[in-house]
Amino acid sequence: MTQRTALVTGGTGGIGSAIIRYLADQGHRVATNYRDPDKAESWRKAMASAGVEVCMVQGDVTDPAACEAMVRKVEEKCGPVDILVNNAGITRDTTFHKMDYAQWMDVINANLNSCFNVTRAVIEGMRARKWGRIVQISSINGQKGQYGQANYAAAKAGMHGFSISLAQENAKFGITVNTVSPGYVGTDMVMAVPEEVRAKIVAQIPVGRLGKPEEIAHAVAFFTGEQASWITGANLAINGGHYMGW
Repeated sequence: MTQRTALVTGGTGGIGSAIIRYLADQGHRVATNYRDPDKAESWRKAMASAGVEVCMVQGDVTDPAACEAMVRKVEEKCGPVDILVNNAGITRDTTFHKMDYAQWMDVINANLNSCFNVTRAVIEGMRARKWGRIVQISSINGQKGQYGQANYAAAKAGMHGFSISLAQENAKFGITVNTVSPGYVGTDMVMAVPEEVRAKIVAQIPVGRLGKPEEIAHAVAFFTGEQASWITGANLAINGGHYMGW
């Protein structure tokens, strides 16, 4: 298999960490961004102790100039970015009639505008090399909506709109652009939800359990593979049957 450089934004989270491990296991060089140096170093050491070496580069995905500098630093350390996984994201949940502008924009900037900021910094290189894999990590709530998440659902839905447009523009350059939409996954964030609330969520999932980060990572690795070159503009829902739109 050809070794390539993969950049996974928000890689220090539960799903991001699993994606990085999967891509590293496939032989790729992997990189991610960070904002807090102390937390990043602790995470890097934990990954290294598990046998995964990660290139760490400081960078705020909401800042276009910072993203340009981040990508150039990754390329300097690891080589041209051929695989990009736009995974960074946050929540600022509240019902819309109580939502203020900052809560709206914080989520739009971190979840949706970040896709522009990071992808813009890698797309010209991918087009010049005639090869690229771009994957957005969206959400079940971008498909079905969710009470108290108008900002998050709008951003996550927008990520797939971004994918299908970018897929059309770049198909002839050997670049595929796809979306993965996870349901409720057993990350630290979800496990911090009160147990009775989690039980109600699980009761709505036909498979009867939360997802595993590794199951999301497996789908990302599939999209980024050499043999996935005829799959572009797709949205793969991974949610245990929780939402079955088509």
